Amino acid sequence: MAHEVKTAPTGEDPAAYCAALPTARRREEGARLLALFGEVTGEAPVMWGPSMIGYGSHEYRYASGHGGTWFRVGFSPRRAALSFYGLQDSPAAGELLARLGKHRLGAGCVYVNGLKDVDETVLRELVARAWDAPPP
Repeated sequence: MAHEVKTAPTGEDPAAYCAALPTARRREEGARLLALFGEVTGEAPVMWGPSMIGYGSHEYRYASGHGGTWFRVGFSPRRAALSFYGLQDSPAAGELLARLGKHRLGAGCVYVNGLKDVDETVLRELVARAWDAPPP
């Protein structure tokens, strides 16, 4: 049975998505993150699935033969936490994550409760280093 990728780019406007988030804090953080990721990458944001905002894209292929297309870096302003994608893959990630502030790591994700908990200058550097690193 072939593996079907469920998360793909949509036609939704990321700025409109962030502007429609249910709380003022989430709307404000979404807008700040759109600006930060856009400035660092120089790319336009693209909605991936219902709640992820990605920048750039790359092809991947696993040893199993399964592959697809995914965004290089991105975020999701989820209710429980902000999720950041693609920021753990650069050689400088460990040192930068140590200086980021209050966060937790998941499989490929960095979670923070809110931007108030992190150093945005370090976050900007994490995004820049991840963007400049070759895709995994």
